[in-house]
Amino acid sequence: MIDLYTFDNYPELQKPKRQMKYTLIWCAKGSATLVVDDKELLLTNSQLVTITSGQIHYFKKISKADGTILEFTLDFICKDDNDIELIFHNGLFCHFDLNEVITVPDRQIIKGPLKLIGEELLNKPYQYLISIRCGIELMLVAINRIKVNRGDEIYKPDALFLKFLELVRSNFSSNFPLSHFAKQLRTTEAKLNEQSKLHTGKTAQNVMYGLVISEAKRLLTYKDLTVKEVAYELGFNDPFYFSNFFKKHTQISPKDYKIRYAL
Repeated sequence: MIDLYTFDNYPELQKPKRQMKYTLIWCAKGSATLVVDDKELLLTNSQLVTITSGQIHYFKKISKADGTILEFTLDFICKDDNDIELIFHNGLFCHFDLNEVITVPDRQIIKGPLKLIGEELLNKPYQYLISIRCGIELMLVAINRIKVNRGDEIYKPDALFLKFLELVRSNFSSNFPLSHFAKQLRTTEAKLNEQSKLHTGKTAQNVMYGLVISEAKRLLTYKDLTVKEVAYELGFNDPFYFSNFFKKHTQISPKDYKIRYAL
């Protein structure tokens, strides 16, 4: 549900890991090179990065770094539509591999809530989980303000669109059609297309394709699977069709991608 670690006590810090949790990594001092999926990020003093559930990440290099890693599940923090919209506000925990390093001018706005969360987890006083949720929300609001103050365009996601993304990510192996997700969300394909075009400029189907490609890259890079096995993991009955699909969207075959990028 929720975990808090320091860089020193995080299990297998430099081993690629994938968790269905949302992760905030805070570097208080020193420097650390973090790999998230296929992106390499350098974290230094008073900087943070957010990682979406399902992304693979690990520390490639740490140089006298001190920091904190906060992990929480979506169902812990999101009790209603406002909560899910806050989590993804301004692309903080973006499903489209747009992870970025954010510099925090006043470290106390992160340090304070993290200290509170640590104390609440340790002592477990009355209603401590509510207190922790409030601490996370305070940090997210503070980070959003940093992004707005530096001139970023404000991105306000819609809960329906975010729930659609979550459903797609949770059902890769089933390869459901768009109509299935519309039914699950008690909406229409037209509404999902409207939301997708509003938020990404793409159709809902193309958003689904993009999420599948991102997942395929993770499996090809970090898992000891053949291209055929990756195809089946993603719900493709025909590995040849999967190979053509992957190449169409990436301009490289999955076999060549694996040769080039697999760890």
